[in-house]
Amino acid sequence: MSNEIIAECCDSPEVHEELLSVVKRNMPDESRLYDLAELFKVFGDSTRIRILFVLFEAEVCVCDLAMVLGMTQSAISHQLRILKQSKLVKSRRNGKSIFYSLADEHVKTIIAQGMEHVEEG
Repeated sequence: MSNEIIAECCDSPEVHEELLSVVKRNMPDESRLYDLAELFKVFGDSTRIRILFVLFEAEVCVCDLAMVLGMTQSAISHQLRILKQSKLVKSRRNGKSIFYSLADEHVKTIIAQGMEHVEEG
């Protein structure tokens, strides 16, 4: 017995013009959809997710992140650069240290809703 999931199809082809016109009117343009897909790719790395979870709790520097996650500062810096380019984290300098935090509440909401979805299954 196979665990394969098969998508079901209609028994006979029928186009629902009213529904399609609503979809076409509301569908974002390709460049917006591409940007959204690129954003979700950033969430596709467990190290970046772990960093974001740390930043839920506190604003921290690279040294703190490296210590709590058991990683090198170089590896953390690489991931922070990606998160910063995607506007998911921001930084501020305090003396010789640079502290990182979530860019805004949207980041927390995205992760929280993703976690909720994962916990449902």
